[in-house]
Amino acid sequence: MELLKVENLNVFYGNIHALKGISLRVEEGEIVSLIGANGAGKTTLMTAVMNQIPSSEGTVTFMGAPLKGVRTSQIVKQGMTLVPEGRNVFPRTSVEDNLLLGAYARKDRDGIRQDLEEMYTMFPRLKERRRQLAGTLSGGEQQMLATARALMSRPKMLLLDEPSMGLAPIIVDQVFETIVRINEAGTTVLLVEQNANQALRIAKRGYVIETGEVVLEDSGENLMKNDEVREAYLGG
Repeated sequence: MELLKVENLNVFYGNIHALKGISLRVEEGEIVSLIGANGAGKTTLMTAVMNQIPSSEGTVTFMGAPLKGVRTSQIVKQGMTLVPEGRNVFPRTSVEDNLLLGAYARKDRDGIRQDLEEMYTMFPRLKERRRQLAGTLSGGEQQMLATARALMSRPKMLLLDEPSMGLAPIIVDQVFETIVRINEAGTTVLLVEQNANQALRIAKRGYVIETGEVVLEDSGENLMKNDEVREAYLGG
């Protein structure tokens, strides 16, 4: 089943043409990775999909329903959630309250409590720090919290924007292991990531974006073997 479909998406920042007719798809159950240089348009694409910025042309559909004019909060209710670049946890709020805010649209108290315990099982460090202010967590812990908070909305699809940014290598490995576990548990993932090696290693399919355009699409395995991709993004 095609969960997300983007067709001919164009976004402008004033006179700057940030996205130039981008088209892509994500099938249910996949991990799809987007790679490209800084400024290529990857984050713009994620925020445009969530209707956090307006597009001038093109369509985005989720589970077959068009998202044009749909508020971001409603998109979350429909089952698609974004973990933004920079994590954006609520720093003066406890870890547990951050997680509960992720379930703001839900009314099933028993289910929320059950999911809270599931997040603590998936991220034991968060359970240890459940009463701690989120702003006092390390970068890796904040990434865990931002991801767990998004999962509290029970998304069918999770958008992750640069989850490994600024993290130590050992923590980066843990982040990608977690993404795979989340996917194996049934959540489809669209991943934007500077660490192209890691992103393509776990991806079923990938897209290469350059200056606001998709220039290459293939399986993650084939992209890792592609000479141009290896030279530009994988260190040769």
